[in-house]
Amino acid sequence: MLNRSCALIFALTSLAAGHAAAQADIDELVTRGEELFNTTVGGCATCHGPTGEGLVGPSLHFGPSPANIVDQFVANPVMIVVTENLNPTDDDLIAISMYIRSLAGLELDPALPAQWQSELVALAALETEEQEFRRTEYELAMERVQRFETVQETWERRANEGSVWSEYPSRIVGRWDAGEPKFTPEPGKTYWYENIGTTSSPAVLFSGYTPPTKNALVVGDAATHEIIASYHIDENLRSVVHTSAMSPDGRWAYMVGPREPNADGTPDPAGAWTMLKLDALTLQPVLQVTIGARLHHGQVFRDKVLFDTFVRDPDGLGLFLYDPETDEVLGGIRDVDMGGFIYTVWPDHDYERIYAMMEPAGYAPGRSTGMRSITRLYEGEYQALRPFWIAVINPDTWEVEAEYPIPGYRPNWAVIDSAKEHIYTINSSSNASKIRLSDGEVIWTAGTGIGPYGGSLNADESELWIADKGEAAHHLGRTITVIDTHEGHATHSLYGAYKVDHVLLSPNGKEMWATSNGEGRIYVYDAESKELIKKIDMPGNGDAHGLIWVHYDDNGEPVVVRDQGNFHGGTNPFLGRPLDY
Repeated sequence: MLNRSCALIFALTSLAAGHAAAQADIDELVTRGEELFNTTVGGCATCHGPTGEGLVGPSLHFGPSPANIVDQFVANPVMIVVTENLNPTDDDLIAISMYIRSLAGLELDPALPAQWQSELVALAALETEEQEFRRTEYELAMERVQRFETVQETWERRANEGSVWSEYPSRIVGRWDAGEPKFTPEPGKTYWYENIGTTSSPAVLFSGYTPPTKNALVVGDAATHEIIASYHIDENLRSVVHTSAMSPDGRWAYMVGPREPNADGTPDPAGAWTMLKLDALTLQPVLQVTIGARLHHGQVFRDKVLFDTFVRDPDGLGLFLYDPETDEVLGGIRDVDMGGFIYTVWPDHDYERIYAMMEPAGYAPGRSTGMRSITRLYEGEYQALRPFWIAVINPDTWEVEAEYPIPGYRPNWAVIDSAKEHIYTINSSSNASKIRLSDGEVIWTAGTGIGPYGGSLNADESELWIADKGEAAHHLGRTITVIDTHEGHATHSLYGAYKVDHVLLSPNGKEMWATSNGEGRIYVYDAESKELIKKIDMPGNGDAHGLIWVHYDDNGEPVVVRDQGNFHGGTNPFLGRPLDY
């Protein structure tokens, strides 16, 4: 390495004297340029592709000169990552330009390096000293706190020490007969379930569209994608749907309920918030249970179901464990013990830890604090927000073991890799981050489409698919961003449904299913080719939230194999255990 560097310096010194480069010198330049071009952080390949054909950045096959590259440093803000991390010298730029020409199949003229050296000298002569501008007291104060490193260095624990477990006295306030089965599951087959609500966006649907007035549970065939059956529940039991959840054995589905009923069956405005339990075969409600908050997300956790919530009653919990055998809320965590508001929660693949996406209080009353803060940021009322963070919870001791501040604002979704080495957070501020779980180190942060929400890794965990919903920005987002998990840059922007909300890898590891709030549809993509292969219309275009897959074994026994949190029941494409159907 030392000999080659000495040879390169000697060659460039000769070029400065106006001599043409020998072939050996050209070879040295190309080799050095290849190293710089493919540098992991700040290298050209990250944006322009390994052969310079273009990726998120344009094609370089026209053969940019070093002076062209310097012009981009000055004029293109995206290039700041190169100047900060690669920090190339003039000699580096000559090597990079020569390597790019080799990639493009352009002539490697021995006279070019000397010509480029002269151009760079002339360009440097045009440089002026950095101009000084007046900065206000506000600007000086902002400079002291504007970098994310400041958040990390000054972080103070928010959660209480010790156990943060609390209990909630749940009650059954409604019972119904399950009715007759709507379909007969077949042994060896896999089915998908979806809760749908009543808040699709008429503006994006057909002329004269009337939104449904009842929530519904839908079941379909995982192999054919076709809907098999559905059932619309009583209008008095309607509330705003935000998830689909089931018991681990696949026998019971759970849906958001209204407040507990008056004597006439209508919701009591002063009553506790409830959840509905539905039979997975008849698709009808069988129980209404008070849970002290409006249901947000749910997922299988060990032999229980883990939920997070929206609006909390005074004694309500931000997250709670529900026992599907006893139909009781076992307990959970209150926001006040966490030092902020719980938004969503995510377990790892072995259910060893729970990761809570946390929001600072004070931007709006109660649970609306996070949404209001990021909306004000999009609207320009706020220039910056207080930090958001991840809380790492041990579900055996119910202690908060660590807190990691995140770059960007309002994390609403998290994906933990199969090795439990990294967590990917997706933020309403239109970015996503890869964070190392051992110490909270941020590996990369990348831009997404507008107001992203849900996301999923593909089967080999090389890609993170993100639903660009338009969350908090009040956009009818309709794209899916695909990010390279190693490099942290976008590789594809896919056409999607309006207000695409959740994206989940299917149990067979071959498809990505994306649910749409705005259109009331599910879009199914081929995970490898990125091709849209199916649109599934929900009954009445009811808005779709979350997904669950239930597999029936050869004995006809059901088990949940996939929900919005994880894979379950032995199925896991990330670990090479896809479900064939």
